[in-house]
Amino acid sequence: MPFNKIIVSRNDAIGDMVLALPFCAMIKAYYPQSKVYMLGRTYAKPIAETSTFVDGYISQDAWKGKSDEETVSLLKSENADAIIFLRPDRQLAKLARQALIPKRVGTVYRVFHLTTCNSFVAFSRKRSLLHEAQLNMKLLEGIGINEIATLDVIPSLYGMNKIAALEKDTQLKLSTEKYNLIIHPKSHGNSLEWSLRNFSRLIECLDASRYRVFISGSPNEALTLKPWIKSLPSHVVDISGTLTLEQFISFISQADGLIAASTGPVHIAAATGIDTLGLYTDIRTKEGFRWGPVGKNASYLQCKDADMDTITVEMVFNIVNKWSKQDR
Repeated sequence: MPFNKIIVSRNDAIGDMVLALPFCAMIKAYYPQSKVYMLGRTYAKPIAETSTFVDGYISQDAWKGKSDEETVSLLKSENADAIIFLRPDRQLAKLARQALIPKRVGTVYRVFHLTTCNSFVAFSRKRSLLHEAQLNMKLLEGIGINEIATLDVIPSLYGMNKIAALEKDTQLKLSTEKYNLIIHPKSHGNSLEWSLRNFSRLIECLDASRYRVFISGSPNEALTLKPWIKSLPSHVVDISGTLTLEQFISFISQADGLIAASTGPVHIAAATGIDTLGLYTDIRTKEGFRWGPVGKNASYLQCKDADMDTITVEMVFNIVNKWSKQDR
């Protein structure tokens, strides 16, 4: 079945958008003539725009304040042949049906999909042992694709080859002589986090003559982190809350390594191919095997018994030390 235009809906967080890019790549591999449009929140748009596998972006936030009739009209104007709901959304599914999008793909286990979708895939995210990026690919069955990429292939499927140039002032923060390491300690409360005390101890272990350390975070996180950052050594640079997402993607791609909690930047780093370490809980559905970074230089450490302190400073330092000794 030919598809001229397929909408892929993933209207949640930045990390989820990164992990949806390989899904778009798979569509392109099977239907190279199809246009693939991502539908999501405005703040995640810069992620999609970096990928060669995404042809356009539809911002759900642009519909705010519009009536259902107006939104249906906008959806109709997209002239899509299919919409695939990577994240179930009752209202959006209803609007897609009213817009008469011919193929509407969703999981069969959401009751509202039974009246709004017409192509169903049966699988459970909660019980699966697949990574989130692979779980997304189960929904490809709805458009006739019965393949799930292996984890070793996924790094080649992000397609983040359209990253914006880094502004000069920001570029100058990066050292040409030292290993540029980004630490992104917070996760907006989405998962258990390694303590700031542990990050402080790690930074103390990093030789200032070898490392330039950057602390990153969202504008809201920057306020929380400010008192802690003031206590850190002078070779630490605070970039929290200072960069747009577009520029933060560029900065990450030009750094050497990143350590982060289970949050968007860890997936951005993995997708751009830099050294990446995620620090994960062992709580079911939030574990590293499900949400860990997938990249050619990415790995994760996972705690035991929901105690993040079981990931020791020595364990993290040994990984970073190995990174900095490799040829770059």
